[in-house]
Amino acid sequence: MGNWVENEGLSIFVVLVWLGLNVFLFWWYYLVYDVPPKFFYTRVLLGRALALARAPAACLNFNCMLILLPVCRNLLSFLRGSSACCSTRVRRQLDRNLTFHKMVAWMIALHTAIHTIAHLFNVEWSVQARVEEKGTLAAVLSSLGDNANESYVNFFRETIKNPVGGLYVAFTYLAGLTGVIITLALILIITSSTKTIRRSYFEVFWYTHHLFVIFFIGLVIHGAGRIVRGQTAKSLDEHNPEICYKNFTHWGERGACPIPQFSGNPPMTWKWVVGPMGLYLCERLVRFWRSQQKVVITKVVIHPFKTIELQMMKKGFKMEVGQYIFVKCPAVSKLEWHPFTLTSAPEEDYFSIHVRIVGDWTEGLFNACGCDKQEFQEAWKLPKIAVDGPFGTASEDVFSYETVMLVGAGIGVTPFASVLKSVWYKYCHDATNLKLKKIYFYWLCRDTHAFEWFADLLQSLEAQMQERNNAEFLSYNIYLTGWDESQATHFVVHHEEEKDVITGLKQKTLYGRPNWENEFKTIAGQHPGSRIGVFLCGPEGLADTLNKQSISNSEADPRGVHFIFNKENF
Repeated sequence: MGNWVENEGLSIFVVLVWLGLNVFLFWWYYLVYDVPPKFFYTRVLLGRALALARAPAACLNFNCMLILLPVCRNLLSFLRGSSACCSTRVRRQLDRNLTFHKMVAWMIALHTAIHTIAHLFNVEWSVQARVEEKGTLAAVLSSLGDNANESYVNFFRETIKNPVGGLYVAFTYLAGLTGVIITLALILIITSSTKTIRRSYFEVFWYTHHLFVIFFIGLVIHGAGRIVRGQTAKSLDEHNPEICYKNFTHWGERGACPIPQFSGNPPMTWKWVVGPMGLYLCERLVRFWRSQQKVVITKVVIHPFKTIELQMMKKGFKMEVGQYIFVKCPAVSKLEWHPFTLTSAPEEDYFSIHVRIVGDWTEGLFNACGCDKQEFQEAWKLPKIAVDGPFGTASEDVFSYETVMLVGAGIGVTPFASVLKSVWYKYCHDATNLKLKKIYFYWLCRDTHAFEWFADLLQSLEAQMQERNNAEFLSYNIYLTGWDESQATHFVVHHEEEKDVITGLKQKTLYGRPNWENEFKTIAGQHPGSRIGVFLCGPEGLADTLNKQSISNSEADPRGVHFIFNKENF
């Protein structure tokens, strides 16, 4: 169980605390509205649907308080870089910020559904009580407020029958109208956040996600109409509803119970969300300030397999290995920001990203940089670029281990370009103080051309380690997961050559996929009693496989070998 807690995303403790608080809030507020005499007469009109609407509302407040915090990137980067408040274990939880963000979003969706369904019943019964035949307790309660010196308990004051009355509430009352708007906004945000939409239609995801502004505005003013009403404390002293309801026809008469007085619940949501909204506003101001700082593109390199490299400079820019930035190109879109892993090392005098051309925005960037033209592009013709970041990721912890496994799939190799470059610089200049002693590097790719842009770096590392008589420092395995018959024949013919036919490296390219169980067992056998960091930038399926292997190959004995799984997540 301990290994599961350490490896599988958010720790069980964090998840259980969050779930426990949701359960507690739901049950507590359910009892607040279902038991006390304050809402006795409100329950007469609405039944259990009152409590079933208010309990998820409390949970919505709680989760809407949390939803913005995981996307305050600058705050998280500050906490992650502060050793005073963040241990390694806490930093690992901060790296799961988007996982938590998604979990909270689904919880918001669940409570929104419960809240909405319960209120549909509340509206129907409130409208029905208003037009009900005289002589019933519900009819008497609904008529309160029609005369002077009376306060109402039924928020619906018109005498319109269902279903028109329900539609009237939905589109003319503040609570109804804001409820419709924020529910539609939430539906659009969630449905456009699926993996398919994010990858194939990122612009749709980007723009609809900014409906959160409308969502929060509507959320804050949703309760301003105070449609949920309860008996006042002064009225309860004079009018005990559990006794007086039996004689409702004589209310207000001499010697009988006085007419009960009611007031609406004050809005509470703003108290929950004002803090996170303030933090997020500061976050956006910092991002805006950063986006106005000048960025110079010093070099554009066209690599095979529709990949370009942008080398840039920015005053005061400081980075660590494996970090990422958000990039905006106003010539392509004035609003869209896209995340890219930095492929340069902190020791270099520039920072760089590799961009694979896979969509409209990246195609636009490709053309804006003149990569679609044959002639040389003058530097002054290159587009303006805005950069926000850098932001921390799990890869920053690579140098915290003596032994690491780096696994990149396809373009997912980019963060490890930064890591391997930085390792090379550190090894050349101060190898004795480098805690990292052994790297196992795996790259899985479907196409041979995708290897070309990364081969030069690996060749340099290979030569450097051999010159220093430490070729064992870096063990790398490159797997080609897709090839055709002609390629296979070509590989067989050249297999006996000293260098690999694809990469030019001494280490030959392997075909197929790694047997991860064997790889983990072999590494565990070579490093007994070690904490081995496993770092992945790749698809979820591979993440599940590596996470399971990290757990199953870690020993229960604290003194034994332990694999610590980390995944890039942005």
